[in-house]
Amino acid sequence: MTAAAHRTTVDIVVSGRARRAWRRRIVLSSLLTAVVVMYAVSLMVGQTFYTPAEVWGVITGQTVPGASFTVGELRLPRATVALLTGLCFGMGGAVFQTMLRNPLASPDIIGVNAGASAAAVVGIVFLSLSETGISLLATVAALVTALMIYLLAFKDGGAGARFILIGIGVAAIFNSVVSYVLSRAAEWDLQAAMRWITGNLNGASWDQAIPLALTMIVVVPALLWLTRDLELMRLGDDTAAALGVPVERRRVLLIIAAVALLAFATAAAGPISFVAFLSGPIAARMLGPVGSPVLAAGLFGSLLVLVADLTAQYLLGIRLPVGVVTGVLGAPYLIFLLIRSSRSGGSL
Repeated sequence: MTAAAHRTTVDIVVSGRARRAWRRRIVLSSLLTAVVVMYAVSLMVGQTFYTPAEVWGVITGQTVPGASFTVGELRLPRATVALLTGLCFGMGGAVFQTMLRNPLASPDIIGVNAGASAAAVVGIVFLSLSETGISLLATVAALVTALMIYLLAFKDGGAGARFILIGIGVAAIFNSVVSYVLSRAAEWDLQAAMRWITGNLNGASWDQAIPLALTMIVVVPALLWLTRDLELMRLGDDTAAALGVPVERRRVLLIIAAVALLAFATAAAGPISFVAFLSGPIAARMLGPVGSPVLAAGLFGSLLVLVADLTAQYLLGIRLPVGVVTGVLGAPYLIFLLIRSSRSGGSL
């Protein structure tokens, strides 16, 4: 290769990297801006509209007649829980989908959410636990479910279709448990259980937001630090190991971090359906083939939950749980993926 040809090749590589980095900055900046705008809109819009100045006054601790209660006590914790749960679901789902190299490898599909739901309805119907007790039980159940699936799938590494298929089987078992418990529930317990397993932000408070925020402060930096190895694992276990990644150790750490986010988000707002499933693939398409989609998926998840909650509250003529709206969005996408898999001979 001549020196001129070598320089041309280097210039192409450098130019390509610069374009990808620029695209990534644009996508992340756009998503962050959209999330901030929707968060502000969630604080302003409702039965009564408050101006940005009034909302800002409440946030900065001023007493604003009417707005101090409506914005400070109702809308602000609700919007904060929506933002944080969307971020957790999006990031956690993207970790599983990237690590297992399959868009179906979402906590909605592979049983993590189902385990938390089963524990929660048992806590509501049979144990009569408080909201705090139900949240703790659901968190522990999500962690135990993920560990159980990993151990059952472990054979020369726990990645791939085996993990997903076992997760689907585990989800079916827990969904059966949920159906049985609901069939035995009294009317008042049935209503509470259905609100929880649908995914609901009604009654969201700082009691849910603060533990979730503290979890994210600890887990998110660690998860972002692990994303470089996650990108290498995307190439396959053998390739990642050849490049110096301790694959099984990193996989365990990634699962623990992702499930911690998912578990605390589920405990705060219930298993809001399809947020984890949708966020990763859409973020990956926005970013292109290079670069970790985890952060972008988290931002898209926040945006999705904020928009869905606003839609569920005010745009449909009837107030619905946020999980109903995200389910309506996610179910067609799941069907699309399955049809594409069938037409491509099983490759998603």
